[in-house]
Amino acid sequence: MATITASAISAMQEAAKTPSASPARAMAASMASPTRYRPSLLVIFSACLVLIGAGGPLLLRVYFVHGGQRLWLSALLQISGWPLLLPPMCVSLFRGRRHGIANLLLPPRLVVAAAVLGGFYAVSCYVYAMGSQALPLSTSSLLLATQLAFTAVFAFLFVGLRFTPFSANAVLLLIIGPAVLGVGPGAGKPAGVTSKAYWTGFCEGIAAAALAGLVLPLVEVSMERYGRRTGPAARAPPPYSTVMQMQAVMGAAGTLVCLLGMAIKSDFGALRSEAAAFGLGETKYYLVLVWDAVSWQLLNLGIMGLITFASSLLAGIMIAVLLPLSQILAVLFLHEKFDGPKGIALVLSLWGFASYMYGEKVQQKKAEAHKSELLQQQVASKTGDLELAAP
Repeated sequence: MATITASAISAMQEAAKTPSASPARAMAASMASPTRYRPSLLVIFSACLVLIGAGGPLLLRVYFVHGGQRLWLSALLQISGWPLLLPPMCVSLFRGRRHGIANLLLPPRLVVAAAVLGGFYAVSCYVYAMGSQALPLSTSSLLLATQLAFTAVFAFLFVGLRFTPFSANAVLLLIIGPAVLGVGPGAGKPAGVTSKAYWTGFCEGIAAAALAGLVLPLVEVSMERYGRRTGPAARAPPPYSTVMQMQAVMGAAGTLVCLLGMAIKSDFGALRSEAAAFGLGETKYYLVLVWDAVSWQLLNLGIMGLITFASSLLAGIMIAVLLPLSQILAVLFLHEKFDGPKGIALVLSLWGFASYMYGEKVQQKKAEAHKSELLQQQVASKTGDLELAAP
C-alpha cells in the first residue's frame, strides 16, 4: 500500500533549519523519528466500492428465489455493468490529454491479456451462478470466501507471495470454515432443493472460488508484465483511468462470452415470459436486473482498484470481508436461517481474516525495521566519510 511519512518529512525540515546540520545528519534525524503510515486514498476508495457492491450477491439470490432460472443471464449481470465506466473514463482521458492520450491508454498486449481474463471471469461468474441457484446466500457467500485461500496459493505460484505462519493459518482456517457447512446440510438447505442439488451447488461454489482465486493473481501479473510504460509515465503511479480501462476491457470480453451462452441456450426469447412469471412482478424483475448489474460493477471496479494500487491478495481479502455483511443482509432481507454450522464457519472465517491482517502488520513492522536499520548504516557510513574529509 502507499504510505505517507509525515513525521519523517517534518524531522528533515527541522534538521535542515539548523546551520550545522549536514545532509547526512538530517537524514539520520529523519530516520530516528517515528514514521506514521496510512493507506492510499485510492486504496480506501476501492475498498469502499467493494463494500458498497455487497448488494450484488443479495440481488442475485433474489432473482433465483423469486423464479429466475437463466444462468447465463445471471452471469451476465455480474459483468455487464462496464458501460457505466465509459463517461468517467472519457472525462479522465480528456483531462489528462496534456500528457498524451496514447500514454494513458492500455498497451495493446495488456488489452489482449485483459480480454482473455475477462472470458475466464465470465466462466467463473457462470459457475458461481450455478451454485447460487441451489444454495442460500449465506452459504454461497461462505463458499466464495474460500477464494482467499486459492488467491494466496496462486499468488505464491505466479506473483511470488511468501507465506508466513499467520498467512498460512489464515488460509487453513478459510478452508476449514466453509467445510464445516457440510455438517448437517439439511438445516441450511432451501425449501424445494434436493440433497443432490445442494451438494452439486456446494461443489460449484468451491469451483467458482477457485476460478476467482486464479483470475485475481493473473490480473496482477498481466499488469506488471504488459502494463509497463516508458518515459516519464513509467515513474508515475498508474492513473485511475487504467483501472477503469482494465475493468471495461474485461467486462466487454466477458459480456460477449455470456451473450454467446445466452444465444446457445435460447435465453433471449425466454426473458419476457420469465419476467411475467417473476414472483415480485414484471417491473421489479427488470429493476432487480438493473440494480444487480450496477452493484456488481461497483464491486468489480473496487477489486480492480485494489489489484492495481495494492495487490491481488488484498483484493481477495476484501472479498472475504464481504462475508459478514452478506450474512447480515441474507438474514434481514431474505429471512434465511442462521444455524450452528454457519455460525461456526463464520467465526472460523473471521478468525482467519484477523490472523492474516495481524500477520501483515507484523511483517510490515519487521520490513520497516530492517529498512530503517540499513538506511541508518548508510547514513553512519556517509557521516564518517564526511568527518574524515573535513579539514
